Amino acid sequence: MLRIGFFIPEFPGQTHIFLWRERQALAELGIEADLISTRPPPRAVASHSWAADAQARTRYLLPLRGEGLGMATEFLRAGPAGWARGLSAALTAETSGGVKGRARMLALLGMGARLKRIAREQGWSHVHVHSCADSANIAMLAERLGGPSYSLTLHGPTLEGYGPNQRQKWRHARFATIISRLLAGVVDRELAGDAPEIINIAPMGVDLEQIKRSSPWQPPAPGGPVRIFSCGRLNAVKGHDHLIESISILRDQGIDARLEIAGEDEQGGSGYHRQLQALIDAKGLNDAVTLLGAVSETRVRDGLEAAHIFALASLNEGISVAIMEAMAMEMPVVVTDVGGNHELITSGRDAILVPPEEPKVMAAEIAGLVADPAYAQRLAAASRARVATDFHHRRSAEAVADGLARSLPEAARVLGRGTA
Repeated sequence: MLRIGFFIPEFPGQTHIFLWRERQALAELGIEADLISTRPPPRAVASHSWAADAQARTRYLLPLRGEGLGMATEFLRAGPAGWARGLSAALTAETSGGVKGRARMLALLGMGARLKRIAREQGWSHVHVHSCADSANIAMLAERLGGPSYSLTLHGPTLEGYGPNQRQKWRHARFATIISRLLAGVVDRELAGDAPEIINIAPMGVDLEQIKRSSPWQPPAPGGPVRIFSCGRLNAVKGHDHLIESISILRDQGIDARLEIAGEDEQGGSGYHRQLQALIDAKGLNDAVTLLGAVSETRVRDGLEAAHIFALASLNEGISVAIMEAMAMEMPVVVTDVGGNHELITSGRDAILVPPEEPKVMAAEIAGLVADPAYAQRLAAASRARVATDFHHRRSAEAVADGLARSLPEAARVLGRGTA
């Protein structure tokens, strides 16, 4: 069994179910992925049934809890060559915010020393980072100090959203996985000459043994309520305000549309959640739209199974796992044509794509599904098959395993790939 660090910022968060599954799939491939994270997430967003188990298994870099001396000792263990590499990386890294930005990078160097210490204690020769933001900086700085090698997964929806210093983060990585062809093209254009030679394109996926219906999908009864379900963190980029507007339009047309949104904002309910609730109040939709907050994967599956239609009005996406899960539940899906969603969906065949920020168009497509149950049934039947072909949860784990085998000799031996 190969042991690596599995670095996920603020784990376990509300969107991390696919990472928990990927870790399980890695174990099936012979890779023990020990969890490491920056800090625990706000309690309100750690909603999954497995969250307590995950937190108990995770080592956290923060809070330090009196471990500053250990960080200093680990920095000294790096020796002159390691000090020179680490300080040079921190002092030449691209930052924002002037002196404060540089001081922050030097603080991340301390976190790199802490990660190096934990890796040495745990016997990790490699750390896979599920982020291209500060967690990637920490892993890069740990490597510069003489710590473990590292690799990255780029989730998107954009590269620039992960902050500055991308070239340095990618330059020292052994390999990377990228969740969409669209993002791979961005990396090729913007990081030419600094990206690692080994890049695998593999979307995150769903566990089809866990995500499946217990009874066949049924269309709404004529004249009855139309139950619509959506799932995504409460952030403006998810376009929930536009979806709420679509519900208002449908109700004005005499369609009894009722929407549930699963997800919470990054502040645990005190941020964008309040803005969306104010919008619901202003439109008089309190009886039609419910913000569920952060809920368990079981509640999400129950919501999908009870719904007639899944809808998501994102302004940008990598490739949405929430959409994959809805399609795996064999139901009609209406979502925006943004990011890599078109790599998942052939519109009109297995789901429906609409332009972003066009609530009238989304409302019209939902109304069309209500008016044509046979069409809705065809989409529902085709949706799971599409996910099963290319978006199962083992695909991303296989991409990480391949990158390890191709870039680390010890991984190649353990995984039966010969010599890397």
